[in-house]
Amino acid sequence: MKKEEIINFWINSSQLDWDAVSSLFKAGNYMHSLFFAHLSIEKLLKAHWVKDNDEDYPPRVHNLEYLYNQTKLSLDVQYIDELRIITSWNIEGRYQDYRDQFYKLSTKQYTERKLEIVNKIRECLLEKLP
Repeated sequence: MKKEEIINFWINSSQLDWDAVSSLFKAGNYMHSLFFAHLSIEKLLKAHWVKDNDEDYPPRVHNLEYLYNQTKLSLDVQYIDELRIITSWNIEGRYQDYRDQFYKLSTKQYTERKLEIVNKIRECLLEKLP
């Protein structure tokens, strides 16, 4: 695959996850909505990673700040802080001991507020891709 095709793969995969975010939120499944929001941002950062690096395959990590630091992106400090929070949704969504705490945090109001922020980050990342 060419670099452009790999980037498009990550963009398209991110969009599928973002579509799931909306469906999960509407169904009242807030914890999984946040988990899929993480996946969507992770995949956009991986698209940027591919764009900004010589190699075509990004590292198999889920830490958004780490991926961000491996790109040429320049985001507002507030968004970088949010990347740390969004990364925690990945871990907390995967392991049962964290899931119980994460479930309590994932209220409709919290999720709604955080998804607005994620969408702003998402739009910013999409703007900077080819």
